Amino acid sequence: MKNILNRIPWLGLMSILAGLLAWWLVARYSGLPRFILPSPLDVRTSLIKALGNGTLLYHTCITLMEIVLGMLAGVAFATVVGYMLAKSRTLEKILSPYLVASQAIPIVAIAPLLVIWLGGGILSKVLICALIVFFPVLVNTVVGVRAVPAALYDLMNSVRATKLQILLKLEIPASMPILLGGLRIGVTLSVIGAVVGELVNAKQGLGYLLQLGDFQYDTSMVYVAVFALILLALGLYGIVAWVERKVLVWQEKK
Repeated sequence: MKNILNRIPWLGLMSILAGLLAWWLVARYSGLPRFILPSPLDVRTSLIKALGNGTLLYHTCITLMEIVLGMLAGVAFATVVGYMLAKSRTLEKILSPYLVASQAIPIVAIAPLLVIWLGGGILSKVLICALIVFFPVLVNTVVGVRAVPAALYDLMNSVRATKLQILLKLEIPASMPILLGGLRIGVTLSVIGAVVGELVNAKQGLGYLLQLGDFQYDTSMVYVAVFALILLALGLYGIVAWVERKVLVWQEKK
């Protein structure tokens, strides 16, 4: 059994290699032109070129900055509003129609308006990221705070804990697993938000690189930008998962 478990990481690598081989075979023998389906070798050439002249690193840093700023703003605002909604049923009834309606409108539909109102700079992209992160973190915050057992509140009240002590010593630690679960979802959605903003109106970022490759029929560059976005999402997700393991280390000791 131990030998089988040790081989599991190799299964993922073998799957990737098999996928690359299948991709190369289709590109090689399907007869499709390169601007429709480039081979892995073509994409590798574009990747080396983009890395060599610094294009990929520059645009990746721009997109990463938009994602991080948008995620921080969205998470901070969603956490505060979510806590208020969790503590007040009346406020929840007042704001729920607006919150649900905001999610019924695709971010692609309002992104052009935000660009018109705020300009084509980084602010509009950050706001789009924040908006797309806001709702999942908000919902998880409400669920997490309300999931705290009433018996624990009784215990805190019995020792005459203040509201601040209840927040810091009880509500935040108890709701942290659910809150971090929402953050996992939000961090991947933030990548989508950044790209949507850059596709609407931008002169830098991976979304701009995608659009540029599309206009120039440079499909290999489009693949490079897509893979860069995938790596960004995986990296950010991995960071959140690492933070979750460190913060919730007490769960593993149970």
